[in-house]
Amino acid sequence: MATANMKDVKRRIKSVESTMQITKAMQLVAASKLRRAKERAVAVQPFFETLFKTMCDISCDYAFTSVFTKKKFLNSTLLIVVAGDRGLAGGFNSNVLKTAQAKADAILASGGELRVMAIGKKAVEYFEKRDYNLTDKYPQIAEGLTSDQVMDIAEDIITRFRNRDFDKVDLVYTTFVSALTQEPCELQILPVENLENLGGRKHPATIYDPSPEEVFDGMIPQYISGMIYSAIVDSYASEQAARRTAMESASDNAGEMIDNLSLLYNRARQAQITQELTEISSASINK
Repeated sequence: MATANMKDVKRRIKSVESTMQITKAMQLVAASKLRRAKERAVAVQPFFETLFKTMCDISCDYAFTSVFTKKKFLNSTLLIVVAGDRGLAGGFNSNVLKTAQAKADAILASGGELRVMAIGKKAVEYFEKRDYNLTDKYPQIAEGLTSDQVMDIAEDIITRFRNRDFDKVDLVYTTFVSALTQEPCELQILPVENLENLGGRKHPATIYDPSPEEVFDGMIPQYISGMIYSAIVDSYASEQAARRTAMESASDNAGEMIDNLSLLYNRARQAQITQELTEISSASINK
């Protein structure tokens, strides 16, 4: 009986050790990808900050108007949802998708029309299984994301916005706070708002040729692509951080389980040895 129990425990120890090897490998891969993702996020910040400051300066002109800053009343929204391409990342995907669904339900409850653009395999799968108008799918693009890919997405959004397919664009993604904390957040992309407050009081702006409006509208594709690019890179970094934390926790749990199983194995082995010694002693006495 003890021998059978020892074999079962030994088999479980080997199984847990194999699992721990996988989780440790995934932890190291996630840590490496996280470092590269953070480098990409930091690299794009100077360009985007300069672009945004210029847009703030233009919007402070007394006579400035733009189709991209006007609120329309079609009550139709494009919701861009950025999630991960893989699982095993703790609550990363479920948290951002719950936030996106709450946002989508609020839009529909107010009588608005909703279109969903899903970025990431998990976002695509989530909205495909539910009764939402999923118009755009971009799975498996985060890891090898290029500026050309994002620019194509931005130009498509701008064209549809100009054609009045929707009058508002919202973005839901996960922002990287720290290696241990990632938070879902919401952001309005179009129409562009609050530039006046960020740029300061209205004042005669720098002279732009051919006009401030045309320069501003010409910068919108870069602005939107920068917003989406930053969101995808930020979300990707958050995914890797969440996966690294989850795999680290799984490895620790596996190690603890191995220790408990090893203790159980040693106790069973000691009981077997004691039983054998008892049997030998009994046999000697009987002789």
